[in-house]
Amino acid sequence: MPLTYRRVAQLRTPQDFRNYTVAIGADFPFDDDLAVGDDAPLAQPYSYKDIRLNNRFCILPMEGWDGTPDGHPTELTRRRWERFGLSGAALIWGGEAVAVRHDGRANPNQLLLNETTVSSIAGLRDSLLRAHRQAATYAGDVPFIGLQLTHSGRFARPSGGLEPRTLYRHPLLDRKFHVNAERAILSDDEIDRLVEDFIVAAVLAQQAGFDFVDIKHCHGYLGHEFLTAIDRDGKYGGSFENRTRFLRNIVAGIRSAAPGLDIGVRLSAFDWIPFRPGPDGTGEPETPDSGRYPYAFGGDGGGLGIDLTEPKRFLDLLLELDIHLVNITAGSPYYVPHIQRPALFPPSDGYQPPEDPLLGVARQIRVTAQLKQHRPELLFVGSGYSYLQEWLPNVGQAVIRAGIADFIGLGRMVLTYPEMPADVLAGQPLRRKQICRTFSDCTTAPRKGMVSGCFPLDDFYKQRPEYDQLAALKKTEKDG
Repeated sequence: MPLTYRRVAQLRTPQDFRNYTVAIGADFPFDDDLAVGDDAPLAQPYSYKDIRLNNRFCILPMEGWDGTPDGHPTELTRRRWERFGLSGAALIWGGEAVAVRHDGRANPNQLLLNETTVSSIAGLRDSLLRAHRQAATYAGDVPFIGLQLTHSGRFARPSGGLEPRTLYRHPLLDRKFHVNAERAILSDDEIDRLVEDFIVAAVLAQQAGFDFVDIKHCHGYLGHEFLTAIDRDGKYGGSFENRTRFLRNIVAGIRSAAPGLDIGVRLSAFDWIPFRPGPDGTGEPETPDSGRYPYAFGGDGGGLGIDLTEPKRFLDLLLELDIHLVNITAGSPYYVPHIQRPALFPPSDGYQPPEDPLLGVARQIRVTAQLKQHRPELLFVGSGYSYLQEWLPNVGQAVIRAGIADFIGLGRMVLTYPEMPADVLAGQPLRRKQICRTFSDCTTAPRKGMVSGCFPLDDFYKQRPEYDQLAALKKTEKDG
């Protein structure tokens, strides 16, 4: 990695953090001192409809690749959901991505929601609630819990190998992932049936007790790909109206079949051209075939810029659909992870960061702020905060105080330090040895066919056989 990228753990004081972020051009809201008590920004309640959410922390969907082949959770899955509950966060966004049918699973162990699995998935929610009652911040409150519904599209691996279902011929991603484009493309009739699968899954989620479902539109999965289907013919491609028909039809069906169930959308609000490792392992952008790259939703057409015109229009549509829950993320972990999940240490199949990861965090905060300004009526969850490490609470507090997001979303951080929100709200010192350092083993392990978890910092995962397997694989790759 370039020597100019300092580790966040080396920035030991607020002034160190300020000086370094100014030097690299990362513009962060930042509070030197953390407030505690009823007046603390992160402890402020949020009124959503007739619901009171008692703090400003949200747990983002965190998948473990640890379900059963038929889509049920395992003890590993339950442990993760229990730790979500221990966080004390008032908002649980989806728990994890759950496929609405088998061919949409991102891996053979992804949860699958159907009549046979609904009771065990309901049990995950029950486990989370029991753990929430043990959280340091518990005061008789109940978190607002959603379930993220998905079809993995071009990144579907229901049996282990890539079995993509796509919407159009993508000049770069088809080549990058060896996709037989014509065979993979879904017909309009197939999409119509998939819409019905989402509606059925939403009905089951409501039966399982979930407060809302997230119709996933991020990270390169199928919902996200609809937003870039400009070259597709028929009713699901071309115009903005057609590219959002998938969402609109699902929402109409849920409103009819599951009245009272709330709906949210996790959105990759901007995207870039795919990156690849350069000669020295540092990420570099692919070269678009035509010199332009129109396949990035929220992109400027050049591949490396941002234009929020369509994302703002998408937010307008959400408001028209009476959807007020929106969770902002970016890009995809498969082809541009450094803008989606900033990290100093990439997964084994990734590339060295082409920019200081703090710039990626700042970019996500800035985009979320711009979208919040456009539609302040919506409840916004921000993402990308884990890389801030010790300084996550200071930035998060400043973000909430300034009103540029409504909730601070935590993903990787809660794998090893689920109690961080509770500790911050209680004014307890952070447990430095539990803070996520973005070693990316939680991604490398499943890319190698193992369960996900924080192998470097979580003693539970250190005792599992995958710990040694992963260490051996990483050593082999390092030695070449």
